[in-house]
Formats: sequence, structure tokens, C-alpha cells
Amino acid sequence: MTRLATTLCALLLLCLQARALDRGLDKVTIAANWLAEAEQGGFYQAVADGTYERYGLDVTILPGGPQKNNRLLLAAGKVDFYMGDNLIGQFAALHEHVPIVTVAAMMQKDPLVLMSHPGVGLDRFEDLAKARAFVGLATLTTVWPWLEKTFGFSREKVASYNFNSAPFLADKNSIQQGYVTSEPFAIEREGGFKPNVFLLADHGYDTYATTIETRRDLIDNNAGLVQRFVDASILGWQNYLYGDNSAANAAIRNQNPDIDDAQLAFSVEQMRVYGIVDSGDARKFGIGAMNRRRIDRFYGTMAAAGVAPADIDLSRGFEFNFVNKGVGVVPALKH
Repeated sequence: MTRLATTLCALLLLCLQARALDRGLDKVTIAANWLAEAEQGGFYQAVADGTYERYGLDVTILPGGPQKNNRLLLAAGKVDFYMGDNLIGQFAALHEHVPIVTVAAMMQKDPLVLMSHPGVGLDRFEDLAKARAFVGLATLTTVWPWLEKTFGFSREKVASYNFNSAPFLADKNSIQQGYVTSEPFAIEREGGFKPNVFLLADHGYDTYATTIETRRDLIDNNAGLVQRFVDASILGWQNYLYGDNSAANAAIRNQNPDIDDAQLAFSVEQMRVYGIVDSGDARKFGIGAMNRRRIDRFYGTMAAAGVAPADIDLSRGFEFNFVNKGVGVVPALKH
């Protein structure tokens, strides 16, 4: 997209926000878990195409980043919603008696992957445990204990990953974490080869991702607003993946200039190919679907691996009344 088109899209968003104020819409802020990216695209889409406005909402997206903990803003009442990374954060909130509740799961699969160099003896998932592993701190404290317990990975082989793939590119006998929607593209562009990609969701890491979290008091006092926000966000995701997402991508680039059109297009295509958003229960019950038994099962797995505290009352942390209503069932995927 040209600079002029990007500017016009940004002006359009400003116009929508100004019109929202004139119409007396409910002002809502959702805090993101990272810098603006395609993995948040449905929320930007719902702002850009007016879906939130049609649902009576004036929504602001507060970007995250490596030096931010936007989740604390939700707990402190500074924002209304938060884009959760995965269910492990909700388990931690319950253990700490923080009144945060998950009300929707925009991603049915966590996009977290491990990558390896092809043709060096690391072409199967069961080969990866022997390799040096470039892993970030968050993954080391959450996913890694499960990999150790289930597949024999070792913490002794871990090296720090700080969102720089140069060490992985230089060491053919290493593996690196990433998102299926992002790092494989960067590796191919920077390293000139397609890495082996192993989606952890295909190997038992059965968490939801990009959840919508809110506070218990907002649910109790204004469930209608929560429902409108969830429904509009679901439609935003449907439109982002299968409609015209150019305005949303312009807004993402405006917030995060380091992302270009090629990266965004790759991310959207990977979400479609891997069914990150619209697989599993989402095919029948709509985007954002959540299954109580699946959450219980994942909690048991994480507790057994020592990642989640034992004896948590999960009922305090999840509300299923806002999803599973058929909103956002993609027509091509209907049974």
C-alpha cells in the first residue's frame, strides 16, 4: 500500500473515532499483549470497518510491547479488556486471586512453533530435544517444563532468544521458538531457506490463544457491553481473515512501522492454512468458541508439568455465556 493510502486509512480511523464521540457510543479500551501485528488483526479490523461502531462501541486498542505489562492495566481497572496470550496467564490470575475472567478465545490454536534447519538430523519433532534451543523467557517458564516432562527436552540446552534469529541462522544444529505466522517468514527472508516448522498445538500443547479477558465487575455490572464487544470482535476476525483487511493492515502498520505488507500477508495466510482462528469448535460454534472440557484437560496437563498451580477453581476464571452462539462461523467451513 502507498504512503498516501496508508495516510488516508489513518484519517478514516480518526473520522470514525470522532463520529463515535458525536453518537455517544460506549468508550472501550482493549490492551494488546504485544506490538501491533496480524495476530491482533481482527480487533483492528472491527475498528477500521466500523463493526465496533455498529455495535455501539468506540474502541481504542492500546499496543503492548517488550517493556510493557498491559495485563496489569486490566487488573487495575485502567482498561476494559486484554488480549490474553494463552490460558496459562488465566491460571496464574486465579492462583493470585486476581478477578480476571476469560470470555472468548479468538485463536483455537496457539501459533507457537519450534523451527529447525532442514537436512541436519532435525527433521522430526522427536529429534528436536537433542538440539541447542533458542527460547524466550516466557516460553522457558511456561511451555518448556511441559516439553521436558512430555518429550525429554532439557533446560541445559536452552540459550536465550531475544527476538533476534541470527544465532539460530548461524548454528545449523539448533532450534528456535517462534510463531507460525511470523518467524518462518523472517527466517526464509534472512536465511534464504525454509525452516522445518513444528506447531506445538499439533503435539499436545492444547491451549487457546489471543483470548479476550475482562474483569469480574464488568461482567456483573454490564454484561451487555461485554457481549457486544465479544460479538463485534468475532466479526472483526472473520472479516480480517476473509474480507478486505487493507484498512486494518494500514492501522497495524501505523502502530508498528516495522511490519510490511509481505509479512502481514504471510501471517494472514498462515492463520488460514493452519486453522489458527477457525478450526475445531469454531467451525461449528463460531470464532471465539471455548470448550470447558478442553480447558480442564489443558489445566491438568500444565499442573502435572508444574506450570500451573494445583487445586485452582477454574469456574471463577471462565465465562462461556458470551461465545458458542454461532457468531463468526465462516460459510465455507459450515458442516
